[in-house]
Amino acid sequence: MSIAADKVVSIEYTLTADDGEVLDTSVGDAPLVYLHGADNIVPGLERALVGKDTGDEVVVVVEPEDGYGEYLAELVNTVDRDMFEGADELEAGMEFHTESPDGESQIVTVRQVDGDEVTIDANHPLAGQRLHFTVKIVDVRHASDEELAHGHPHGPDDHEH
Repeated sequence: MSIAADKVVSIEYTLTADDGEVLDTSVGDAPLVYLHGADNIVPGLERALVGKDTGDEVVVVVEPEDGYGEYLAELVNTVDRDMFEGADELEAGMEFHTESPDGESQIVTVRQVDGDEVTIDANHPLAGQRLHFTVKIVDVRHASDEELAHGHPHGPDDHEH
């Protein structure tokens, strides 16, 4: 069965940066399982996998605009420390879940703490980076009606929302 919209796809992958540094991998772990066509993975990788079959291996280079987007300086802001209610210690590298102005959940990273001023960055950590994927297609199957309705695959023991 070939990869197409509304198929549940299992892949083994390694993601590297331009310099060859491994950024993420599923090798040695369970495969990544996603619903094709539901924006579960970056668009450039999803397009490159269309038509591939179980057992195929693919090397894909995804440019920032087809990955996690360009790095946007306007997503870096300085806020008052009071915005981090309940966080006793703040240091560079910490990540927090927040709500964006449009009501969507997002992650911000603390870039710098200077007294009561905290510089945060709402860019994805891989924004602006070219992504190098090495992928092996482990399985392709039809999605269930429930998976299609929810927009993501379910595991063998179902799932929780």
